[in-house]
Amino acid sequence: MEIKTFEFNPLGVNCYVLSDETDECVIIDASCYYPDENALLINYILDKDLVVKHLLNTHLHFDHLFGVNALSSYFGLPMESHNGDEILLDDVKGQMKLFGIPDNNNDYKPYIGKSLHEGDIITFGTQSLKVLHIPGHSPGSIVFYNELRDCVFCGDVLFRGSIGRTDLFGGNFEELVEGIQTKLFTMPDYTKVYPGHGPTTTIGYEKKSNPFVGIIK
Repeated sequence: MEIKTFEFNPLGVNCYVLSDETDECVIIDASCYYPDENALLINYILDKDLVVKHLLNTHLHFDHLFGVNALSSYFGLPMESHNGDEILLDDVKGQMKLFGIPDNNNDYKPYIGKSLHEGDIITFGTQSLKVLHIPGHSPGSIVFYNELRDCVFCGDVLFRGSIGRTDLFGGNFEELVEGIQTKLFTMPDYTKVYPGHGPTTTIGYEKKSNPFVGIIK
């Protein structure tokens, strides 16, 4: 499986395109804010002759949504996410204003075309992603786990040396820590973690050194 990482928008969100030898792909967190970012993502897919099968979101904070409507329209696909975050869509522009991000008179509020839940399996090509629901950063935060490829795409649940903020609406520190420890830290230590911001890490590294989750020897 090929993993292409883009860093988009003023808050530096990681957007991932996963593809394999069948040329089918999925997009995780289409967060492109500027027109050239949107063009970069679309041109990558067109240049590689990829067929987009799923438009996925780890959660629905505004910075992970900027490119969703444009991509949904271009590829004719609905966004797939957990409906626990639907309440966050009521004030996307208010969230942007709080962080000083101009809305540019665009409607960034997407429609949840398909609600994903714990245990759902998303397939494309020869690949499969298992959905795990880990609330705490947001009520509907989910991660996508490819067990055969030993990697997990975890949005803002877990970062290298840190975890997602829990002081935003719907956040819960205890819930987040419990979810990380029971659903992520039970994965093999060599499992590669692709977060919503910042560099990649591994489950083993975070178990040993992440001060927010508790050191596990």
